[in-house]
Amino acid sequence: MINADTFMKKAAALGFGLYAGVPCSYLKPFINTVIDAAGVRYVAAANEGDAVAIAAGAQLGGTRAVAMFQNSGLGNAVNPLTSLTHIFRIPILLITTLRGEPGGAPDEPQHALMGAVTTAMLDLMQIPWEWFPTQDGEVDTALQRALAHMEANGTPYALVMKKGSVSPSPLESQLPARPSYPCSSSDWHAAASATRGEMLQALQASARETDVILATTGYTGRELCALSDRDNQLYMVGSMGCVSSLGLGLALLRPERRVIVIDGDGAMLMRMGALATIGYERPANLVHILLDNGMHESTGGQSTVSHSVDICAVAAACGYARTGRATTPDELGSWLQDAGEGLGLLHARTLPGVAESLPRPDLTPEQVAGRLRNFLHGAA
Repeated sequence: MINADTFMKKAAALGFGLYAGVPCSYLKPFINTVIDAAGVRYVAAANEGDAVAIAAGAQLGGTRAVAMFQNSGLGNAVNPLTSLTHIFRIPILLITTLRGEPGGAPDEPQHALMGAVTTAMLDLMQIPWEWFPTQDGEVDTALQRALAHMEANGTPYALVMKKGSVSPSPLESQLPARPSYPCSSSDWHAAASATRGEMLQALQASARETDVILATTGYTGRELCALSDRDNQLYMVGSMGCVSSLGLGLALLRPERRVIVIDGDGAMLMRMGALATIGYERPANLVHILLDNGMHESTGGQSTVSHSVDICAVAAACGYARTGRATTPDELGSWLQDAGEGLGLLHARTLPGVAESLPRPDLTPEQVAGRLRNFLHGAA
């Protein structure tokens, strides 16, 4: 077995600066070392898919990143691994454990099937993998193979960790507790008066030239692009619910940029646990805007349950410093222009409706991501 600190230092020398993860007993010494280490950042994700999206956001921001979790949660990460990192060509390093290893040490029954299919799942997702190094001399070569693939292909590489790969390491520190905030008192049942397209138009008019704008999957990204396609915009396709975690990773790594995340009610509800992670990390440069029409419009108009959830109260309880509500484009534009420092969420109710013959972006997702990287490398 190796010492976790050995891996950490060698990875840091190669530019790996952010780790997003979900605990596993096999990962315990590794995560403990990451939390205690200076010079790297650990983000405790609510689930494995969020960990992938957070790491992808950091990678977009210019820092190599790692997503790590138990293989029983690999299924939770399939969506962003296949429809975010793969199609946008965002290379992250995966560390997944091998609970339920066939022929290995006895384990809990829930790990038996996933243990048998973990590496096959990686193969099916076209993610090359190798065993996590167990000798100090193997670390450099494993990391170099991972980087060679990531740089050549722009897609993830996985290290599969067997039991006992890393020597024990006690946790010296805990993530400090942080307070929640009171919710704004305005009526959260106020009726919408504008369409999503009208709200997006107001958002583009109020955004700064240096802002980064990330739009959720479905009609939102397509409408944003159709209104005005810009280098500072990314249109999520697939990866439903992951845009806020992508924004978190990017905001943490690029604090000089304001990151505007445009979410949808169905997508936010799908991965609402991301609000807790974002609220804990609370980057002051992240603005989270929920466009809520109460339905999954792009899939036929099926209702969501957003009408029964006070999203601002949830966000405030999770640690968002500022929350607000809007029912008109003017209210959205004013809130965005007046937004001060501190993590904020605006709940904007919208009417259903989409323009006829709504086009899709002409650029491929890979081109959109490449264009955004170039934008981020420009002057802030």
